[in-house]
Amino acid sequence: MQHPRIAEIRYRRLGYVALNVTDLDRSERFYRDQVGLESLSARGPDDARFLRCGPEHHAVVLFKGARPGLKRLGFEMESPEALDALCEVMAAEGIACQELPQAECSAMRIGRGVRMVEPMTGATFDFFDDMREIGGRPFVPTVAKIQRLGHVVLKTPNYPDAVRFFRNVLNFRISDEVEGAITFMRAFPNPLHHSLGIGRGAKPGLHHINFMVTEVDDIGRAMWRFQRAEVPVVNGPGRHPPSGSMFYYFLDPDGLTVEYSFGMEEFPEVGARKHRVLVPGTESLDYWGGPTDPRKSAVGDIESV
Repeated sequence: MQHPRIAEIRYRRLGYVALNVTDLDRSERFYRDQVGLESLSARGPDDARFLRCGPEHHAVVLFKGARPGLKRLGFEMESPEALDALCEVMAAEGIACQELPQAECSAMRIGRGVRMVEPMTGATFDFFDDMREIGGRPFVPTVAKIQRLGHVVLKTPNYPDAVRFFRNVLNFRISDEVEGAITFMRAFPNPLHHSLGIGRGAKPGLHHINFMVTEVDDIGRAMWRFQRAEVPVVNGPGRHPPSGSMFYYFLDPDGLTVEYSFGMEEFPEVGARKHRVLVPGTESLDYWGGPTDPRKSAVGDIESV
């Protein structure tokens, strides 16, 4: 039986992704010059690098790590009350939820924040009530008209249990699934088809991170920009049947998989269609049937804490 306060767990958006990279300077240049994020001069804890793609202080944080992959994910809640409800539900479920020290919140430019380790993937999640914006200096797109950090996909051998946890404890909603392989979940009531994907994998890992772009020309320009810069492209262009998004996957300097996507189905808060179960197979992931490089999603540890 679900906790009575689960309906009060409401999200504003996927706030940020923190990545471990082996060379901070090299990765900062890549995400700035090739992906199109803005690199901030202010540094975070342990010389972490902040990058943004909108008015909020950051969408990506780069940390120095021996093994490239996911350090943690941050979700912004709709209100302080939604954060309180999330903490109460997790406590009732026996999930440890650590209040972030004020010094760390200040360094990350967020209000109140809490942290938990998701038990099925081992990934660290931060939930916070607000992120500071950079006043007086709007984000100006450069090589791509990035709209937002779109989603993150994780993989785990505990796939069914992970889906149940996000649905039944954290109030994520299922938009679609490819049977037995991957489930696309939205951070309710955020309308985007998915902010989080949970896929089946032999071991826990980061599958990819996504940035949503404004026009199809952003993908077209990336094709030639990446060719000139010798950025490995591992899948696409193509179009996803579940979300309707056009996609283009490429690798960062550590081999982490990054996606550009254009277009995505959006859901109303009330009266949303039921989720679809698609048959297993590549035809449920790409209308165009293009090849996939085996390097796609081959790199991406999840940091254990």
